[in-house]
Amino acid sequence: MTTATVYLIGAGPGDPGLLTVRAKELIETCDVVVYDYLANKEFLKYARKDAEIIYVGKKGGDHTLPQDKINELIVELAKSGKSVARLKGGDPYVFGRGGEEAEELVEAGVPFEVVPGVTAGVAAPAYAGIPVTHRDHTTSVCFITGHEDPTKEESGHNWDVYAKSTSTLVFYMGVKNLPMISERLIEGGRDPQTPVALVRWGTRAEQQSFVSTLAEVAAEAERRKFAAPSIIVVGGVCGLHDKLAWFEKRPLLGKGVVVTRAREQASGLVRTLSDLGAHVYEFPTITIEPLDSYEELETAILRLPMQDWVVFTSVNGVKFFWDKLGEIGLDSRIFGGIQIAAIGPATADALRERGIKPDFIPEKYVAEHVVAGLLERGIVGKNVLIPRAKVAREVLPEQLAEAGAHVQVLPVYETKLAQEDGAEIMDALTKDKLDYVTFTSSSTVDNFFELVDADALKDYKAANPGKARLACIGPVTAKTLEKHGLRPDLQPEDYTIPALVEALLKAE
Repeated sequence: MTTATVYLIGAGPGDPGLLTVRAKELIETCDVVVYDYLANKEFLKYARKDAEIIYVGKKGGDHTLPQDKINELIVELAKSGKSVARLKGGDPYVFGRGGEEAEELVEAGVPFEVVPGVTAGVAAPAYAGIPVTHRDHTTSVCFITGHEDPTKEESGHNWDVYAKSTSTLVFYMGVKNLPMISERLIEGGRDPQTPVALVRWGTRAEQQSFVSTLAEVAAEAERRKFAAPSIIVVGGVCGLHDKLAWFEKRPLLGKGVVVTRAREQASGLVRTLSDLGAHVYEFPTITIEPLDSYEELETAILRLPMQDWVVFTSVNGVKFFWDKLGEIGLDSRIFGGIQIAAIGPATADALRERGIKPDFIPEKYVAEHVVAGLLERGIVGKNVLIPRAKVAREVLPEQLAEAGAHVQVLPVYETKLAQEDGAEIMDALTKDKLDYVTFTSSSTVDNFFELVDADALKDYKAANPGKARLACIGPVTAKTLEKHGLRPDLQPEDYTIPALVEALLKAE
C-alpha cells in the first residue's frame, strides 16, 4: 500500500476567518483529521463526512495523547494509506512542536507538507490593539516560550538579554510562570513600570485583555483570574492597547447565541453574529432535504401556463423549483404572463437573482398578510400555485381557498429533524454560556425541543433572569414557542433576519 501524505497544518489562533485557503482545501480532502486543543473545532465542519476525526489535545498538562504517541499515530495512519490533516493551533513551527513531528515523519519515510498558520503571538496582540512592532516604540520582536521543556538540563533563556533588549517580548504559554517572568526581567534591569499586556483566548469571541506594569501584572492577572491560553506582551507597544483596541469593542462580544436554522440557511446569520463578536453555537434543528419523487413538480412545471399566480414562501422553495426547472431544460421565461408573489425580502432576492421581479411582497412577512395583499389584487377565481415544504402551515392555502382562489399546494422539498445531539447546548446552558437562543420558524422551535429539555430550560431561566433569552423572528414562531410553555423575550417588528439581529443588539 502506498504511504499517504501528512499535512502539518497551522489552524491559526482561533478566529475561523484566519484559517488559510490551503488549510481549508486540505481539511476538505484528507481521509483523517487529527486536531489539537487550540485548533478551533469549527474547522471540523470542512472535513469530509466520511473522514475520521481524532482529538489529541493537550490542556494544562492533561494529555489526551502524549507527543510520542501522536507521532506514532500520524506515521501509522499515513503508512496505512490515509492522508492526514494534522491540525495544530497557530503555526506548526512556532511553539507547535511541528518540527518534532516533521522529523519523525522523515525518519519513518512518510511524505509531508507544512502549511503555515497565523501565530497567536502576532494575532492576539493585534486583536487587542497592540502592534508587536511600531516605529515609535520598537523595530524588533522576540517570541519566547513561557514554558520550557522540563526535561532540559539548562534553560534556553538568557534573561539578562531579554531584560536589556528594546524588542517587544511575546511569551507563549507563560501565564503560570508570570510571577517568575516578571521577577527575572526586573532583576535583569527592565524598568518595573514597563507596560505589559495579557491577551486570553486571542481572536475568539471569549477574548479578554488588560494592560498593567511589569511590577504589578502578576498580581493583576491573579485578581482577574487570567488562565491559559494567554499571550504575554512586554514593551512600550502595549501602551497602544486602549487607543487601537477594536475587537473587544464589538457589541455582542462573548455573548453565546444559539442559531437553530438549517445549516444550509444559517451561514449569513452566523457570519453576522460572529462579526458582532458573538460566540455562535450552530445547532441546526432542521435539515432541508429533496423529495423522494419530483413527478408532481415536473407535471406542475409543464402546466405552469395555466396558473395566474405563483406564491413563493421561502428561499428553499425558489431554489428547489429552479433546480428542477433547469433539469428539464427550462428557465425563467416559462413565467411569462404569470404574476409572482414572494412572502419576504429574502425570497424576493432569490427570485431577482433568477431574473424574476416579484409583483407582490407583503409589508408583514407572514401568510395572513400575503392573503390580504392578494385579495386586494383580485385573487378571487384565480389559479394559484404555492411551491413550498412538504409539511408547512396551512393558513395561506386555506385562506386563499376560502377567499375564492383555486389553490394548488406543490411540495418541492421537505424539512426533517436534524440528527443533532442536544448535549452541547445543555452543557453550555449549565455553564452559563448561553445568552440567546434564536428561532426563525415554527419548525426550528418544535425540533429544538425534540433535542433539548423544555422543562430544564424553563427552570434555568427562572433561576437566571436575563440569561438564555429566547428570540423569535415573528408572531407565528412565538406562538409555537408558547405551545412549549415558554414566551419569547425578544421579537422584532419586522419579521426578518436583519431585524432579529437588530433586536439582539438593542437588548444589549
